[in-house]
Amino acid sequence: MAVGVTDMWRGMNTLALTVQQGLGRDPHAREIFCFRKRKGDLVKLLWHDGVGMSLYTKRLEAGKFIWPTSGTSEAVQISAAQLGYLLEGID
Repeated sequence: MAVGVTDMWRGMNTLALTVQQGLGRDPHAREIFCFRKRKGDLVKLLWHDGVGMSLYTKRLEAGKFIWPTSGTSEAVQISAAQLGYLLEGID
């Protein structure tokens, strides 16, 4: 997960470049990369499944996504279960 906020006007290619240059990770490594809008009600997930790149977007009708915090601006790794909770808006 990208700690902090991301410009949600960014598309698949720009987010992949952010993963590569900003986080120092390989966007084609079959990991899911999560980005959050400043208001906290919208997330984008970038994932390469080995065949192609996918970009998923989810917006909450009410409330905000609970986002982890870190003392640094680096990415935070979470489990599949934690990602499920995050996408359901559960703390």
